[in-house]
Amino acid sequence: MLKLLPKHLQTMSAHAETTYPEECCGIILGNLTSEGKTVVEVMPTENAWNAETAAELPGDDTLDYSKRQRYAIAPQVMLQAQREARDSKLNIIGIYHSHTDHPAIPSEYDQKLAWQEYSYIIVSVQNGKAGDIKSWSLDDNHQFQQEVIEKLG
Repeated sequence: MLKLLPKHLQTMSAHAETTYPEECCGIILGNLTSEGKTVVEVMPTENAWNAETAAELPGDDTLDYSKRQRYAIAPQVMLQAQREARDSKLNIIGIYHSHTDHPAIPSEYDQKLAWQEYSYIIVSVQNGKAGDIKSWSLDDNHQFQQEVIEKLG
């Protein structure tokens, strides 16, 4: 289960609409407990996807894609987020990104690069308007399972 405030959903939706028709991305900071994950902060980041990023990935057709279908968070941005999280006694608990003119369902590419302990929120943006928002996490077989999103407040 992923618990968050309406303002967190609003931040992700607004970011997704602003970057349309390209995908947006960002980092989710919060706390891990036995009851699930609680979001404390959403950090919008720049989509750093480019040909160099694509070339570093294990062999597939990613060079054929643009920021309209792919996202990347720069390593230095992830490192800075880890520092900020540690300094605030938080954890990186997930990543969010948008799917432009596609449903909020993980792609094969999303699954290939996902980490087991993170939540992955996907914001579906249809014709520039944020709509469906779903959260996903990997099971022990590296398959995405939908996570319940509980709105607090």
